[in-house]
Amino acid sequence: MDLRVAAPASVAAAARRGVLGVGCAGVRPPQGRRQCRPSVRVSVATTESAAAAAAVAASAAEDEETTNPRTVVAVILGGGAGTRLFPLTKRRAKPAVPIGGAYRLIDVPMSNCINSGINKVYVLTQFNSASLNRHLSRAYNFSNGVGFGDGFVEVLAATQRAGSEGKTWFQGTADAVRQFAWLFDDAKSKDIEDVLILSGDHLYRMDYMDFVQSHRQRNVGISICCLPIDGSRASDFGLMKIDGTGRVISFSEKPRGADLKAMQVDTTLLGLPKEEAEKKPYIASMGVYIFKKEILLNLLRWRFPTANDFGSEIIPAAAREINVKAYLFNDYWEDIGTIKSFFEANLALAEQPSKFSFYDASKPMYTSRRNLPPSMISTSKITDSIISHGCFLDKCRVEHSVVGIRSRIGSNVHLKDTVMLGADFYETDMERGDQLAEGKVPIGIGENTSIQNCIIDKNARIGKNVTIANAEGVQEGDRASEGFHIRSGITVVLKNSVIEDGLVI
Repeated sequence: MDLRVAAPASVAAAARRGVLGVGCAGVRPPQGRRQCRPSVRVSVATTESAAAAAAVAASAAEDEETTNPRTVVAVILGGGAGTRLFPLTKRRAKPAVPIGGAYRLIDVPMSNCINSGINKVYVLTQFNSASLNRHLSRAYNFSNGVGFGDGFVEVLAATQRAGSEGKTWFQGTADAVRQFAWLFDDAKSKDIEDVLILSGDHLYRMDYMDFVQSHRQRNVGISICCLPIDGSRASDFGLMKIDGTGRVISFSEKPRGADLKAMQVDTTLLGLPKEEAEKKPYIASMGVYIFKKEILLNLLRWRFPTANDFGSEIIPAAAREINVKAYLFNDYWEDIGTIKSFFEANLALAEQPSKFSFYDASKPMYTSRRNLPPSMISTSKITDSIISHGCFLDKCRVEHSVVGIRSRIGSNVHLKDTVMLGADFYETDMERGDQLAEGKVPIGIGENTSIQNCIIDKNARIGKNVTIANAEGVQEGDRASEGFHIRSGITVVLKNSVIEDGLVI
């Protein structure tokens, strides 16, 4: 039996352990983060020793300047409509979509920032942002004064303002940052040197300060984080081409045929071993950027004031005028942009060995503190699955699935290749008994039900003797009146929906 019980870290608990410091000024940095060098005191007796001391001090100052997270602010883009993730985004923002049984997508960039020592974060929101705002306020409340120094997390919601320029919502990633560019003129941003632009819908673990250090040491205006990929996947991404110095010279969005061949690069220039470079001759943009603050403001306000998107407009145009360089990230990264990618990324977490794991004590993934009890599992068989906390499983069989918080699975239920997002609240035994007595369906999965190749959104009520298997192989279907949609052949049971007893899907 292979059973993993997810137990995500809360920010408050981490702060009490002292692992969320900003890395300098007497605050203990996260485990595994680089330490700022101590000041060097040298007794100078000769000109030579004075020169040596000066060199050491200069080296220490330069190292601290390139690795100081206090001079970096992160901007997480969370305002997209998430149409490709519908119906999971019907009533929530894309970064608020649950993942891995107990987390939300926004926890990934937030945790990467914390683990990198970056404690100044803006989150831009627009569509269906209520649950995202609520999660951020509960999970990342930096005002508790424990371990966060002078940091902050601020949610910047799309607003309409006075004047002709302020009558539109966010028109794209660059426009979203432009509408709040005035914040970088604020007094609390006076020490900011670089702006880190992040997406709120990617799954990966990254030390952003390594990226920042490379950006500063190379003294470039813009750095783009890129992923080396092989020819089989290259046409699914926006590709970049670089010259012999690593400078980005051209872009191509999802090229094919001869256009794809033309985008091949020597990825050994970015540090990839020769053997691996031959297998991965393309580099794809991850949508993770660093701008020098002054360059970003100049591009948004003056050089390209009508450009709305970073990836397709601002950066390709800027690359013709200023130094834009690629930074290689050769590790797991997944864009959770579609129902299929969301489904596959979740199930991949339950594989052995998994390509990505939330179980890294040195660089944990944080989320909201919920104070839920351990899961209760009675006479059940569970293989290659993740069971989150606060669940009740009774005489059931779970295979290659992810079961979210507060889930209830009844007797003789068979769950296979299923992502169950869990529930927002518990129903008492009395409430459940009353509903069953009235012929209603309580939250969870009723007895004698079989489900496979399915995503079950929160608070769904699935009755007894139900079969969800998409036996007809339907690829796309909208049956909201019956409580579900089908996307890419995957059945998606809607949030708060009811699947009546005996239904066959």
